[in-house]
Amino acid sequence: MAVGWFYLSVLALCSLGSMCILFTIYWMRYWHGGFAWDGSILMFNWHPVLMVTGMVVLYSAASLVYRLPQSWVGPRLPWKSSHAAMHLLAFLLTVLGLHAVFEFHNHAKIRNLYSLHSWLGITTVFLFACQWFLGFSVFLLPWASMWLRSLLKPIHVFFGASILSLAIASVISGINEKLFFSLKNGTKSYSNLPSEAVFANCAGMLVVVFGLLVLYILLASSWKRPEPGMQAEREALLHGGE
Repeated sequence: MAVGWFYLSVLALCSLGSMCILFTIYWMRYWHGGFAWDGSILMFNWHPVLMVTGMVVLYSAASLVYRLPQSWVGPRLPWKSSHAAMHLLAFLLTVLGLHAVFEFHNHAKIRNLYSLHSWLGITTVFLFACQWFLGFSVFLLPWASMWLRSLLKPIHVFFGASILSLAIASVISGINEKLFFSLKNGTKSYSNLPSEAVFANCAGMLVVVFGLLVLYILLASSWKRPEPGMQAEREALLHGGE
């Protein structure tokens, strides 16, 4: 597939990812009072913003580093380092997002990890931590043999896409749970589709579309780093071929 289509997809992803973050920020500011870091409900509002930013958008950007045509040629170490650093930043934002919700729950004396959303989310974060540690220790550090890397690479790729899928599912279930908690009085029930419900549902659909496009690019064989035998063909494509 032509390089131009790849960059068009990247432009669409950047737009969709930015919209996912901005929609979440606007939702929390306009309907839920904004943000604070004091254990109140305003601290909770950081949770969806940080999780969407870290676990979905930045995680996806880190995963797509190896799909950039520039990564097809030259040494792999700079790309591996960028991949690992971006994932680490995504993980740190995710940890902050978890801290925000746990701190709010503890302050309000609400039990932690009781809902399906929380179980799915904490499982996703745990797998993300394991995935990052495996990738750093096996693929970035120089001790691992090529045999071991070849053995673990398909597993690493599978869990990379699986974690993104789980993150999207966690976000959607979280949006749904937040709406059910917020819209439970008679005049603004979720089933009546007040403006907040419409807006948050749209934000959720943006996350789904964004995630599907990322997964498509990750799975498209024509956008993967070529094997050594295909290198010359991809170099020609990178320098202007169709």
